[in-house]
Amino acid sequence: MENKQRYNGHTVSRLTVHIVWVTKFRYKVLESDIKIRCRILIKQICDSEDISILSGVISTDHVHLHIEYIPSKCVSDIVKRLKGRTSIRIQEEFPHIGKRYWGRHFWAIGYGAWSTGNITDDMVQKYLEHHRAPSNIDNDTIILE
Repeated sequence: MENKQRYNGHTVSRLTVHIVWVTKFRYKVLESDIKIRCRILIKQICDSEDISILSGVISTDHVHLHIEYIPSKCVSDIVKRLKGRTSIRIQEEFPHIGKRYWGRHFWAIGYGAWSTGNITDDMVQKYLEHHRAPSNIDNDTIILE
């Protein structure tokens, strides 16, 4: 992984964070096509928000992302956009999800966020990489567990 700094106007930065959020009631609904679509949506949102995905994992009931973002963004707004946009799209595209989730809430309230400044990026990468099955030859930065 590169340790590249961002230069923009009068700022130089490298802000990285490990964020985690879970499905409401920790239902294991992130499977097959929903899991794949969630990964695509997360990548699209990050691209549009100038956020670099360093790595991530989409499990059946939660998402881990290790991202690098610009100083004008705050973690809470990033998570709000990721959870909000993915929730809306997944529920629109997979209407059968509505049987489990009334009230249009797909993700649980809240999230976890840890700056990777107090632990090394390598430690986070190794932690996330242990989710990759030996048979998983997909080299995507977001692992489908």
